[in-house]
Amino acid sequence: MQLLTCETFASRAGETFDLTMGDSSLPLTLAEVTPLPAQPFPGMTRAPFSLIFRSATPIVLPQKLYRLNNARLGGLDIFLVPIGRDTQGAVYQAVFN
Repeated sequence: MQLLTCETFASRAGETFDLTMGDSSLPLTLAEVTPLPAQPFPGMTRAPFSLIFRSATPIVLPQKLYRLNNARLGGLDIFLVPIGRDTQGAVYQAVFN
């Protein structure tokens, strides 16, 4: 399994990640990739970071582990948390630490 880092996603900002929902999918756009302050500890394997995804639909999905598919990164299982909704749709965050 590939260790996902901030660098993995940095060049993917603006790209589509299709969230798998059974027989259908929901396109999400990777809107932001943000490094977070590190609190180093023994055995730390990556610097923390967060991802913000935007959906064009106003429907807000519950927080849980979702399968996201990207043309360049392939399939990834990412825990998403809904953090808001605006006139453009729903906003989700994934935090890696």
